[in-house]
Amino acid sequence: MTETAGATDYDVLVVGFGPTGAVAAGQLGRLGHRTLVIDRLTDVYDKPRAIALDHEIFRHFDNMGLTDAISPYIEPFTASEHFGVDGQLIRRIDMVAKPYPLGYTPSMVFSQPAVEAELRRHATGFSNVRAELGVELLDLLQTSDRVEARLKDSDGQHRSVTARYVLGCDGASSTVRQIAALALEDLIFDEPWLVVDLRVNESALARLPQCSAQFCNPARPVSFLIGPKNHRRWEIMLLPGEDARQMERPDNVWKLLAPWLTPHDGELWRAASYRFHALVAADWRNGRILIAGDAAHQQPPFIGQGMCQGLRDATNLVWKLDHVLKGVSSDSLLDSYTVERKQHVIELTGKIKAIGQSICERDPAAARQRDAKILAEGGGKPLLLTRQEIIPPLHAGFFAYHQMPARGTLFPQPRIASGRTARLLDEVTGTGWRVLIDGRSNDAASMLSLCAAHPDLSAAAVAPAGAGVPNVLEETEGVLANWFDRHGVVAAIVRPDHYVFGTARNDSGLGDLLHEIDVRLRDVPAERDKIPDLKMERTP
Repeated sequence: MTETAGATDYDVLVVGFGPTGAVAAGQLGRLGHRTLVIDRLTDVYDKPRAIALDHEIFRHFDNMGLTDAISPYIEPFTASEHFGVDGQLIRRIDMVAKPYPLGYTPSMVFSQPAVEAELRRHATGFSNVRAELGVELLDLLQTSDRVEARLKDSDGQHRSVTARYVLGCDGASSTVRQIAALALEDLIFDEPWLVVDLRVNESALARLPQCSAQFCNPARPVSFLIGPKNHRRWEIMLLPGEDARQMERPDNVWKLLAPWLTPHDGELWRAASYRFHALVAADWRNGRILIAGDAAHQQPPFIGQGMCQGLRDATNLVWKLDHVLKGVSSDSLLDSYTVERKQHVIELTGKIKAIGQSICERDPAAARQRDAKILAEGGGKPLLLTRQEIIPPLHAGFFAYHQMPARGTLFPQPRIASGRTARLLDEVTGTGWRVLIDGRSNDAASMLSLCAAHPDLSAAAVAPAGAGVPNVLEETEGVLANWFDRHGVVAAIVRPDHYVFGTARNDSGLGDLLHEIDVRLRDVPAERDKIPDLKMERTP
């Protein structure tokens, strides 16, 4: 079961030091793994790209100790209002209401250059993480126990390093993906857009929409996003015959912005043309080489999930690599990475495509039919959605064998009473494998006793404050009690990435899950016949 390996220079080589690579390197560093991260660029790209993140991603930032460092560059995401052919409001996409399920504002906007710089600083703060910039990957050679990477330094010198695993976070044109021969599958979306970032003068801000907006005008669809402070973004569809590079010119940009602003109203920070694609790698792993972020998938930006998806990749993979590198689990655990993340990307991309195709409708008659359909779905009023309901759970992979309530969903994070203040659950229980128990259950004591035989899992019982339950953590807003009630369960086993491995309705069910965890994580051959078909579930 335990992997043996000869001496290598590093445990993991991370190629690409953007947000996905920086988060992966920082998490590997915190877990004690010797990590080298390289990037062809010598500094953080100084123009904004991603603009949105959500509470799942911020939870990981908080777990990494980054809250204070990045909070100055983050603000709540306003609702996004969608306007139809005649300028009427047809749809509103907002965030879920309080009490927030993960303890943070569910949808946020941020300034990528500043946050990315903090992610890099965090990663390189670990003595076991080394970052080398201006370094290009030339080739990778796999053997049974390592990967040799051929590199070219900024001075043109060639050299080689070895690592037990390589993680390619090197963007849409990924060298790692090409070397590993990991093919891309086309999810059928290809539209040319111009992305414009402005720093708007204070005097002009009041003239702009006070919510983010999608102008679903068939003449030219436009997205408007409210970023942090005075940062405003327009995403403008390019029309047939328009030259993308010519449309980036400031004079043409200001013509497109004329319905809202003049050149005297702000500073043009960036204008860049893109083709919004929908692509996913057929497989995300070739032996000891894995890919993540834009190297593994690209999707349209219509609900701001591009960077979030890359960081989900990193947090999904890092805990599995940690188990394998430490000999807790066999290398086969890494097979679940593609199974889990690819299906999630495909499902979410499908939902984003549907929204994008609705926004991008160019035929006026079809656009009016779209408007009428959306309003009908809202009962004659603008349709109300939340960004959170658009994000799917994980359906297959390293989860309890049997289907059960909440399996593959994100576990909530209640606020726990602590003296006169409250702390978030992760701070109290830690972020490894956890068992959370409904303290109101008659089985709570026996379930805690069961967990005592599994020292690798932390366990805690939680009940609402004022419920009169002794010896439990007291939550202040009823978030977890409502979750247990809604799913009809009394215990949950939670993975290090906060996804629910499985749930139980009683102490017997929890005992079965604890046994399954032992078998599945440690991949004990002699125990396989005790649980039916322990092979990883595959996507259809």
